[in-house]
Amino acid sequence: MPPRLPLFLDCDPGIDDAIALGYLLCQDDVDIIGIAASGGNVSTAQVCANAQGWLELAGRTDIPIHPGSEFPTAWPTEGTDGHSAMSPNAEPEYADLTHGPTGAGYARLPQPATPASTISAAQAWVDAARSHPGELIGVAIGPSTNLALAIAIEPELPNLMRRLFIMGGAFNYRGNTLPTTEWNVTFDPESTASVFAAFDHAHREGIHRALPVIAPIEATEALEMTPARLRTILDAALEPLDGAPEPQDGTGESSGAGERWGNWLAQMAEALRFYFEFHEWDGLGYIAHIHDPFVLACALEWARSDEITTTSAGGDEPSANGTRGTLPWATTICAPVDVELTGKLTRGETVADWLGRWGKGVNAEIIRTIDAQTFLDHLGETLSKGPHHDHETQTVWAGAGTHRRSRTKPEH
Repeated sequence: MPPRLPLFLDCDPGIDDAIALGYLLCQDDVDIIGIAASGGNVSTAQVCANAQGWLELAGRTDIPIHPGSEFPTAWPTEGTDGHSAMSPNAEPEYADLTHGPTGAGYARLPQPATPASTISAAQAWVDAARSHPGELIGVAIGPSTNLALAIAIEPELPNLMRRLFIMGGAFNYRGNTLPTTEWNVTFDPESTASVFAAFDHAHREGIHRALPVIAPIEATEALEMTPARLRTILDAALEPLDGAPEPQDGTGESSGAGERWGNWLAQMAEALRFYFEFHEWDGLGYIAHIHDPFVLACALEWARSDEITTTSAGGDEPSANGTRGTLPWATTICAPVDVELTGKLTRGETVADWLGRWGKGVNAEIIRTIDAQTFLDHLGETLSKGPHHDHETQTVWAGAGTHRRSRTKPEH
């Protein structure tokens, strides 16, 4: 049996984060070491409640949720007299316009019945890496605040991880927040810069071989969920496989697990309905950019692969600037990257030195293109099948009927 993959997820649900959580719950070979809640799309407290709600809806209260920092790294600023220059009630700007007041669109999530962990998100990052040295896959699909704080606790964190995957940034591309910036980085640019610097140092020291992977919006915006694709997911969850008969359990009722996942999909659809409306309001059409599930899936599929690519994923020599490579469903380029922190018009912009003008070595593998249709087909099939960790026959429910289907471990 292939080894299980230890994974730590940092997220800020958020609608596309929620889809990523659903995808993660469908992976039967992954040990979810923990989930960090990062303020970003909504406040940290609301992010915690959302993550707990989505997990409780799926019956996975066993997964710990670790509360993150209440504020971004540089918040609040101090005045010249050493006191805060901001109102004590001031809050960062959140993305509630995009994700709804609660961050879950029109979805109705259960109130958390299980308390969040008493271990902070930053400490949980450190504990996860120390417990799985050289094995942990880290995925950050929200702001990097918690990860930066974790590195401050344990500077060796980059060397303890197998690889880090980040959703964020916009390289030579219009932003989705400010004119040249992407939301996750804009929310806390100092944290992203410090994470890049820490992994850069580890790579230059020759200790950490696998470069962090960055999935910026110029690539992930190709991932468009549509009402038709969503309907296909929901309809497929209703269809029996191989002509299997309706379940007969003596009660005429669907199984608890099947009903839970059906409820989960129904609320995902309600969340996406809000997301569709936002994108239409924003002039993009009645679609939804779902950035986050791809980054998580790419990380897991890379970790499952036995092949060593010609890029930073392996090899004894550092990758040269401009080295091209591949990751699951994606093409990549290696380059030095940094974050603009002081620009009056460009604070939060991610910058890649494509031409080597800085004279620095590469410190990231940047995703440039994505085979969006193939991945979206994979995502849809995964979500429609639902969790299947026990490889046993399971009932799937989606409101209008129930069907039994056989589960087998997917091949990779």
